Amino acid sequence: MPPPQEGKRAALARGEDIIGVLPEDLLQHVLSFLPAQQAVRTCVLARRWRDLWKSVAGLRITGGQESEVTPVQELREFVNHLLLLRCGAPIDTCELRFAVVSDDNVPRVSLWIRHIILCQVRLLRLDISRDGYGVYFYVDNLPLASQHLRRLELIDTGLNDSFLDFACCPALEDLVIINGCFVHVRKISSESLKRLAIIDSSFNQHSRTRIYAPSLVSVRLEDNWDRTPVLESMPSLKAAFIRFIKESVDRCFYSDSWDCHNEDCQGCYDLQAVNSHDSVLLKGLSEAENLTLIDEHDTFIFRRDLMWCPIFSKLKTLLLNECWCVPDDFHALACILEHSPFLEILTLHFFSKGPNHKVEIKGGCNAVESSAAISKHLKAVEVKCNSVDAELLKILKFLGTLNIFATQLVYLLTYNVSIMVYNYLLGPSDSS
Repeated sequence: MPPPQEGKRAALARGEDIIGVLPEDLLQHVLSFLPAQQAVRTCVLARRWRDLWKSVAGLRITGGQESEVTPVQELREFVNHLLLLRCGAPIDTCELRFAVVSDDNVPRVSLWIRHIILCQVRLLRLDISRDGYGVYFYVDNLPLASQHLRRLELIDTGLNDSFLDFACCPALEDLVIINGCFVHVRKISSESLKRLAIIDSSFNQHSRTRIYAPSLVSVRLEDNWDRTPVLESMPSLKAAFIRFIKESVDRCFYSDSWDCHNEDCQGCYDLQAVNSHDSVLLKGLSEAENLTLIDEHDTFIFRRDLMWCPIFSKLKTLLLNECWCVPDDFHALACILEHSPFLEILTLHFFSKGPNHKVEIKGGCNAVESSAAISKHLKAVEVKCNSVDAELLKILKFLGTLNIFATQLVYLLTYNVSIMVYNYLLGPSDSS
């Protein structure tokens, strides 16, 4: 058999297509990046292409261009024949992206999903939209059962308890949910899950969803609505990112405490879903090594959890925003620092999401006069913001009481502002 390069030259000399002489497994790999309709059309190119599409490991049922969403009615006959003619060939990656307008098509799409699961899919992405704002494609009320599924991505999906019970998916490690609806979900459960991201999703207003995933190494809860879910123990956790937005109903209109005992308060009502001395978030996050806690609307879940603040025995890096630094006692910041005995890096963001902060103040602890209220392992403190104002100066003064000293001012501040910042960090704690 001639070397590959010579074979290609000979094919060119005979006027043949170079792609046509590639091995079948390589051709199938190339076809896996095409939408299913285009992959099937290659069957007319030549005799050897006739059945290649039937064994392609990547299945992308999307229709139209990347920016377009095709109604499922236009795909229905094609997908029925596609799945039938593949004869159950294994699928490594599958993406379903189209719009379901009529309720009549929901059972059909659910049947497609179940068929794909039986094809040993490893990565499944569902991006199935419905007609109208706030209308979700609801998956059927049956548990997933797969020995092969490793990653599941759900976009614009309505969910339920049965679907999110992954007891029969022992290989599942990654779960990403964007704009999901958890209104009917009481619990997410997985023994194998290692990475979880829930972003821009709506939870129930009257009860809390519990997340049981003891093998998680990373969790991301970002910009979700309504009730904050309860995080159960995660002893393997390495990194966590938690960010609240104003759509959270976890806020009290009558009291600064965790329960105002007013049944008309939307924030405190129905806390029976969590025992009075149980943590919602912080206890579940207490094993994390890297932690980001951002609250953009001063919700009270963090303040409530701090009443029974756990010890963050593995925490090394911590990022907080301005809602953790409320003068004059800075209780929230002081509390979490006191309960982080091995903290090495602390970053504070003040009304600045970055990465292009206008002001960065870097500091460190005095090893000789370090405060007992902070970790003796603390190596660096960074304060990032867009301007130096009275509120920032108060937090700098508070850091000064913990013997945290400025080592560098990044950005060209005016001379007077620079002196002011240094005075707050280096001066006596009672300086004005």
